[in-house]
Amino acid sequence: MSEVKSDIQIAREAKMKPIKDILADINVPDESSAFSPMGRHIAKINLDFIDNLKNNKDGKLILVTAITPTPAGEGKTTTSVGLTDGLNKIGKKSIVCLREPSLGPSFGLKGGAAGGGYAQVVPMEQINLHFTGDFHAITSAHNLLSALIDNHIYWGNKLNIDVRRISWRRVMDMNDRSLRSIIVDLGGVANGYPRQDSFDITVASELMAIFCLAKDLKDLENRIANITIGYTRDKKAIFAKDLNAQGPMTVLLKEAIRPNVTQTLENNPAIIHGGPFANIAHGCNSVIATKAGLKLADYVVTEAGFGADLGAEKFLNIKCRKSGIKPDCVVIVATIRALKMHGGLLKEELKNENVSALKKGLTNLERHINNIRKFGLPVTIAINHFINDSDKEMKTLLNFCKTQGVKASKCTHWSNGSEGTIELAKNVIEICEDNQDTFKFLYDEKLPLFKKIEKIAQEIYHASEVVADTKVRTQLREFEEKGYGKLPVCIAKTQYSFSTDPNLKGAPTGHVLPVREVRLSSGAEFIVVVCGEIMTMPGLPRIPAADSIKLNKKGDIEGLF
Repeated sequence: MSEVKSDIQIAREAKMKPIKDILADINVPDESSAFSPMGRHIAKINLDFIDNLKNNKDGKLILVTAITPTPAGEGKTTTSVGLTDGLNKIGKKSIVCLREPSLGPSFGLKGGAAGGGYAQVVPMEQINLHFTGDFHAITSAHNLLSALIDNHIYWGNKLNIDVRRISWRRVMDMNDRSLRSIIVDLGGVANGYPRQDSFDITVASELMAIFCLAKDLKDLENRIANITIGYTRDKKAIFAKDLNAQGPMTVLLKEAIRPNVTQTLENNPAIIHGGPFANIAHGCNSVIATKAGLKLADYVVTEAGFGADLGAEKFLNIKCRKSGIKPDCVVIVATIRALKMHGGLLKEELKNENVSALKKGLTNLERHINNIRKFGLPVTIAINHFINDSDKEMKTLLNFCKTQGVKASKCTHWSNGSEGTIELAKNVIEICEDNQDTFKFLYDEKLPLFKKIEKIAQEIYHASEVVADTKVRTQLREFEEKGYGKLPVCIAKTQYSFSTDPNLKGAPTGHVLPVREVRLSSGAEFIVVVCGEIMTMPGLPRIPAADSIKLNKKGDIEGLF
């Protein structure tokens, strides 16, 4: 019996091509005006080159999403990479567009986010760690604004900022629950005026959202200028532009805003850029990266974070609304293991065949299929195969998909690379070629903000009602009065359930959506709706992944993946 290699072993054995050769395959010339190499296997594409592609015809866009996440794993990134390799395998020029991994999950619970098995993007270690420094640049630019706010107050507070109403939090790209609520400016008059403050994780920053929604450098600067940082005592809004912050913040992001290009294990191009979480932000890679991919390839495969109720909903209602792009096909990733968990099994019970539990869990997949159809989009199912999946279970799942009127493909890309996604790739191509362009948003932008929240809660989550106190409802009305009523809403909630209870698996109905607070993201141009117990600064688990990450005697990294 042959040895089963770990993801990191497979990644280290990859035969990577020089990045100029990868770019040449998508007609990016080996010229300094087109890209800048960041070592031998990573490059940043120049914005001027991307701008010159505007007359190119757009390729087809495939959105990869998934059923509701479980500890059993679903494999969205792995499937996105495998599908891209499969499309290239059958002669279609395809690019995968992914988010950059955050250090928080890498050292916390989830681990890396570069795919797995023989469907990975490489160099895996660099991608999962500092990569090209984009997240550090976003963190620094965000915290520069924080420093400018406190500095302005220290030197006389000409803008009359009310220190009790500063809404701009600090950020860092790591899980650290102790920073959720802090006191700053202690130590006497030399250090400023003491006040309460807090940290979010960088991927929840409004600046990350702006970074991923901006069309170009100028749009980036304009959006930064419009960030609401706080209010005066009489509730007059103060913006980043009132502190002249947009110039220096944009300078810090000048290089980061250029999309990063790497490759898959099969030497196909991968654009990896930006990375907001979908449970606390809008969960999509940058608009610049996606649009560049569409100009450079016949097919672009991109993913949206977590399950379709979070990532896909935000991709479609926020990213598509802001950018003018729309998918030609949606792939929902499902695993028999995860569906059995939605049917009531514990993780340790998943190795055994259990068709009954699988059938119960299929309600979760059915809900996601129906939700995507509400956007007028065609769907296909990628069944991410695990070795313990029985033939009877696979047949049950395939037959169920037939009853739903959707094609499903058994995918073995983890073990077989592109060979394991050829059927899926053919299904995707057929759907894209037959697409009748019936895409529609879930709600009209003119709908009142609270009604937008209700629409998502009732149509996507199947909640019976939205519960919000007077303070939240008043804030929403004030946002509307100030001209923000047409903005989309970005719901922050647990990724583990359609409800706000992470233990409520399957496809629950009749639950309520409790809104804890709402935040105005006037630069990103959406309203963040914080629900249930979700935190925008996560904590580390009892035994974090960091416990296993180290350098061995050879100086190689162990435990990262």
